[in-house]
Amino acid sequence: MNNDTRTALIGIIVENEASVEKLNALLHDYRKYIIGRMGVPHPHKEMSIISIALEAEQNIISALSGKLGALEGISTKTIYSKN
Repeated sequence: MNNDTRTALIGIIVENEASVEKLNALLHDYRKYIIGRMGVPHPHKEMSIISIALEAEQNIISALSGKLGALEGISTKTIYSKN
């Protein structure tokens, strides 16, 4: 990747299983930027916790995070590397 990219982590909480298909479609659309993905089910709370590590330009990371957070029952938080 070039110098204009950032390394980031998007944390995702999924509380509406009906939104999972749309979430996965978005992640598929942005797959070329994704370094890794980890999902952990939390059955006692009927939710899933997903972390997405990616390398992309900041506007691309923000766009993905915003689109994910706009899905019903999906919450996101993004953190960026310092450099």
